[in-house]
Amino acid sequence: MHALALDSTTTTLWWSAIIAGFVVVVAVAALLSLLIWLVKIIDRRVAEIRDTLRAAADNTASTSLIAPTADAVDAVLAEGLQHHLFLGRVLGKVKS
Repeated sequence: MHALALDSTTTTLWWSAIIAGFVVVVAVAALLSLLIWLVKIIDRRVAEIRDTLRAAADNTASTSLIAPTADAVDAVLAEGLQHHLFLGRVLGKVKS
């Protein structure tokens, strides 16, 4: 067997191809790592949004009580206004 001798141009081309291949492999590994990192962030934020929506659903579960409560508050305010007007008339007569 005899050794295969390559001229300097062929050797340079082979080393260039090896280095370019190595750079491509490193770039692909970096991009895949970046993709995995971004997917984890997206997954975490989706979980946060899901939890927020569940909390919003829990917070609004008793919205059927809003209308009766508003009616009761209006009734209390109307009663308070009636007392205010009555006391204003009575006190106005007592002072004079």
